Amino acid sequence: MNPRRFTDPAGGPEYAAAGDRRGGDRYRTVWRIAKVIRNGDAGLWRVRNMSNRGMMLAAEVPIAVGETLDIALSDTVMLRGKVVWANDGRCGVAFDTEVDVADLLKQLAAEQRALGYRQPRLPVHSQAQIVAKDGTVSRIELVDLSQHGAGFVHDGHFDVGRELDLILASGVRRRAIVRWSREGRGGLWLTQPLDRADLESIRRFEA
Repeated sequence: MNPRRFTDPAGGPEYAAAGDRRGGDRYRTVWRIAKVIRNGDAGLWRVRNMSNRGMMLAAEVPIAVGETLDIALSDTVMLRGKVVWANDGRCGVAFDTEVDVADLLKQLAAEQRALGYRQPRLPVHSQAQIVAKDGTVSRIELVDLSQHGAGFVHDGHFDVGRELDLILASGVRRRAIVRWSREGRGGLWLTQPLDRADLESIRRFEA
């Protein structure tokens, strides 16, 4: 079956080039990141567009037709659906239950404006290194990652506001600032965000 014959966002990739609305219930959303959970894996994928019945996602990891995906658009908004097509780094998902996409996008916008909002994070268990300005190297264990931040556990002392370099197990290096640290746990803010493609699967961070 040729997926380009479909017109719904969950049904065909040609919708990515469409306008903001088509057919009354289709909305285009760009630059929204969702946490996608599937079969023992999780990743941050880009939402290309949504309708009441489905959405189009972008990710370069292998995606199989028929997969069930749990899609967290925020800490409170979770959708479930099945992949109905996959092609060229994109896939269409048909929701198990229809949604009111207009109300959903309003809710997400309100959450994003609220105090304490944070981007979707991935749970990880991976060793990493922290390099201080004087060259001192410390080992930490990462517990979550987003494009702009990292949570970690440690057995040392990290002053809030301290600047350092974070080196992931993959060798990716980013400048970071300690946002908080207490009781053996801490949080980093990455002054140079991670590439979204680096976060499409937590299997890339398995120790």
